[in-house]
Amino acid sequence: MTDRSLTGKTGAGRWLSVIGIGEDGLDGVSSSARSLINDAEVLIGGERHLAMVPDDGRERLSWPSPLRVLLDQVDTMRGRRVCVLATGDPMCFGIGNALVKRVFRDEMIIIPAASALALAAARMGWAEHEVELLTLHGRPNDLLEGYLRPRARLVILSDGSDTPGAVAARLTQRGYGDSRLTVLERMGGERERSLKGRASDWKHPPGEALNTIAVELVAGPDAVVRPNTPGLPDEAFRGDGQMTKREVRAITVSTLQPLPRALLWDVGAGAGTVAIEWLRAQRLCRAIAIEKTPERRAMITENAAALGVPRLEIVAGTAPDALLGLEAPDAVFVGGGASTPGLIEHCWTALRPGGRLVANVVTLEGEAALLSHQARLGGALSRIAISRAEPVGPFQGWRPLMPVTQWCVTKPWENPS
Repeated sequence: MTDRSLTGKTGAGRWLSVIGIGEDGLDGVSSSARSLINDAEVLIGGERHLAMVPDDGRERLSWPSPLRVLLDQVDTMRGRRVCVLATGDPMCFGIGNALVKRVFRDEMIIIPAASALALAAARMGWAEHEVELLTLHGRPNDLLEGYLRPRARLVILSDGSDTPGAVAARLTQRGYGDSRLTVLERMGGERERSLKGRASDWKHPPGEALNTIAVELVAGPDAVVRPNTPGLPDEAFRGDGQMTKREVRAITVSTLQPLPRALLWDVGAGAGTVAIEWLRAQRLCRAIAIEKTPERRAMITENAAALGVPRLEIVAGTAPDALLGLEAPDAVFVGGGASTPGLIEHCWTALRPGGRLVANVVTLEGEAALLSHQARLGGALSRIAISRAEPVGPFQGWRPLMPVTQWCVTKPWENPS
């Protein structure tokens, strides 16, 4: 698949229009949007959208599963007048996001209707910039785990009529049973209605499939509170004792510098702690965890789901062979195996210009390898020594953790030719 979102004109003209439609149907679209719909040779949309347009013999296509089948068809329609009908704002978790990766922007016209976020914020009287938007449409409910914060306000795009009950149950399980839920059904239409209640005593039966949930999170005394700042307690993860400890993990993720849309390779991921904290620190980040042991890959899957980042990609195998063919990373963390022949060299070659490579070691052999790599590539070495207070008889004393040597190096930007 070719990402054409940043590419210039092709001379085909604006042949593809993407029109957002609200619950008020065609009556709510602008005159320019109505003209694009009327002039289209091909109409594409869900059955609900297509039913809004009188059948006058024009070609119609409804969304298949998987969606990429239709995206491939759209690629072949260049030069024809094609109109895609979508719900609300097509660029807010909508079909527009997929289409802009397949079609040149200068060949498209996108006219949004009010998004579910805008409508929900208006109904609740909330400032949009103070609300977190989460979609569970076609996605696992585990994503909710990454948004549990006292006093946070969420707008959740539902997957269907059962989503409100599932959200209420999960909030109650996590100690947020006093949270207030408002389910907004068919916003903007004649059949709009809202259902309200507390998570712990949510009694409403499943209603309309098209609904949005507004949540005011209220934390109880036993609530799970996990901020996005790196350094979750070690107990938040399931592990076998070979995980990057909390203090070292916080330093490591900070050193990796998670930035929007950046991709991390977590090489020798173990329990996946660094990759998971990377994803939690910046919602637009991506990560691939490379791990050879099946038991640890199972732990990574479990930890990622429990901590709200089920999007973490897991690759089985031993580096560097398992790295072949992976998308080039913006950051690489080597938590084990820094002395493996060829590993650092492969990671460095694959790393994008401006990217950062961070390696942690605890052995003398590992330190020797890092010294050799630093002499060749530069970068900085740090020694991380952590001690924790533990009981010593009736008193307390400092018990040191094994010191960690950390190497961080940034790949230079390429000189323009």
